[in-house]
Amino acid sequence: MISNIIAAVVVLGVLGAVFGLVLAVASKVFEVKKDPREEAILSHLAGANCGGCGYPGCAGCAAAILAGNAPVNACAPAGAENAAAIAAIMGQEAPSGERQVAFVRCNGGINAKKRFDYVGVKDCMAATKVAAGPLECAFGCLGFGSCVAACQFGAMSIGPNGSAVVDPDKCTNCMACANACPRRLIVSVPASKKVHVACANQDKGKAAMSVCANACIGCGLCQKECKKDAVHVVNGVAVIDYDKCVGCKLCTKVCPRDAILPIATAEEKEKYKEIKKKQAEKAAAAKKAAEEAAAAAK
Repeated sequence: MISNIIAAVVVLGVLGAVFGLVLAVASKVFEVKKDPREEAILSHLAGANCGGCGYPGCAGCAAAILAGNAPVNACAPAGAENAAAIAAIMGQEAPSGERQVAFVRCNGGINAKKRFDYVGVKDCMAATKVAAGPLECAFGCLGFGSCVAACQFGAMSIGPNGSAVVDPDKCTNCMACANACPRRLIVSVPASKKVHVACANQDKGKAAMSVCANACIGCGLCQKECKKDAVHVVNGVAVIDYDKCVGCKLCTKVCPRDAILPIATAEEKEKYKEIKKKQAEKAAAAKKAAEEAAAAAK
């Protein structure tokens, strides 16, 4: 009996050794060589696995960069310094350009009219599934915070007026918030720029006006007032060309709907009207003087 037990143990031991040897050989034969640069790239990524880059986590992003399918600065939260380090690993030049941050193209919130009171899961996508959402404005921020939940860096919040806002100091421009927004209201803008159109409504003037007190109505006053040709009405809504914008804020002072941030105060608007009035009077006086002089010379 004992001899049978010993024999069984020996057989099992031999089989274990044989199978172990087979597995060891197989692991060497079928070993997938991993490029050491992938781990080096991964060490320079943010590690938040936020998905803002469009790849499945930081490991997926590192693999995409190594394969040449993603740029070296694909991980926005990693910042310029890490992007430069990744570029060095890949044998490329460090990318240049101004830091970008997210911006929500809506300032409606409580100023936007509701079709009904939504009672359900506090999620923007879920809200859109109920009769296309509770807002009259088909372009407005729903305010249920899907973008806030998606942000891994505490840069998103729902502002006092009920619309989502971005803290540019905390924003890494990962754009996970943009991916979570069913209305596609969140865009990337240069961090140094402070003047933004906070509306995405493409309806014509009267229709836009009827659904939100802050909706851009495409009147073109901002376009006419801008001295740098930096504002244009496109598809019924004002759009800023950040390459041309110098931040003079003249557009904010003539916008009748407060659709351009930072919103000018009533005092600022009144003061600017007085300046424009005096300029017009001065120009009219100069024209009249020139006409009188021309008449006298005849």
